[in-house]
Amino acid sequence: MPTYIMLTRLTSDGVKTLKDNPTRVHEVTKEVEQLGVKVLNQWATLGEYDFVSVVEAPDEKTMAKLSVEMGSRGTVMNETLTAIDAEEFTGSL
Repeated sequence: MPTYIMLTRLTSDGVKTLKDNPTRVHEVTKEVEQLGVKVLNQWATLGEYDFVSVVEAPDEKTMAKLSVEMGSRGTVMNETLTAIDAEEFTGSL
């Protein structure tokens, strides 16, 4: 299954939601998985992005649906990158 990197920034509403309900992170992970995306790893980070997640999804359409769903809530902004295993990449050259 394709792997993707999700870079997430919280909006001011997202920061308030997280402060009021820290378990929201785990709730969102469950919601993401209900959309057909498996969360492999997730980190809270300092700097430009608030969270970095490594996920698997069947295809780009699923990731686009996830991005629209999450973005429509007004609590996050996502940037999604397709990840290619380095061995597979170099083997294709």
